[in-house]
Amino acid sequence: MELNKYRHVVVLTGAGISAESGIKTFRDQDGLWENHKIEDVATPQGFLRNKTLVNQFYDQRRRQLLSPEVKPNLAHVALAEFEANFKGKFTLITQNVDNLHQRAGSKNIIPMHGELLKVRCLRTDKIFEWHGDVTSSTPCPCCQKAGGLRPHIVWFGEMPLFMDEIEESLRDCDLFLAIGTSGQVYPAAMFVQTARHQAQAHTIEFNLEKSANHSDFHQQIFGPAATTVPLFFTRT
Repeated sequence: MELNKYRHVVVLTGAGISAESGIKTFRDQDGLWENHKIEDVATPQGFLRNKTLVNQFYDQRRRQLLSPEVKPNLAHVALAEFEANFKGKFTLITQNVDNLHQRAGSKNIIPMHGELLKVRCLRTDKIFEWHGDVTSSTPCPCCQKAGGLRPHIVWFGEMPLFMDEIEESLRDCDLFLAIGTSGQVYPAAMFVQTARHQAQAHTIEFNLEKSANHSDFHQQIFGPAATTVPLFFTRT
């Protein structure tokens, strides 16, 4: 496939692209995330019930992300290199909250589910870069009040970020790639339909196995992302 013939390439990435970097996928088959119930650590209600538990949970995720062992893999690098050399428009939509795309060098990134290395003030909605822990006594940078910070993460029951920008990109693209996504999390699972049926884009899925929405893609490429994604961009 000659990629330079395309005008606007949109890529959607999910947990599968970061798994080979040591980032655990969002949840196991038993509905737990790091031995916690999803509703306890990934919902607004869980945060209101136990802010300490939720903050400690994301503190641990943040420390893991900042550890020397976690780094961008060849799939992240391949996307960044393609963006740097592509003459058309490139948009990277990610469901991941890690910063591996940024560290690999990607520029035009839409983090629809938030960012782990940021926190948000509950009173002002201001967002701050954050690499440390958050406790009940941590003062907010803008209002100086303790207990007023939350992870800048989109939880279940909350609206994903940048939906207008995402919709505009999907309606404009002529090539849509989904990498390491399950096809089970909405609204991201619907993006391929918008790209294929409204933008008439060619659609390709990169995954270990068929996703829940695999029939919406023109083409599937199976295998680890760190292998299949660089190979795809090398051959094209």
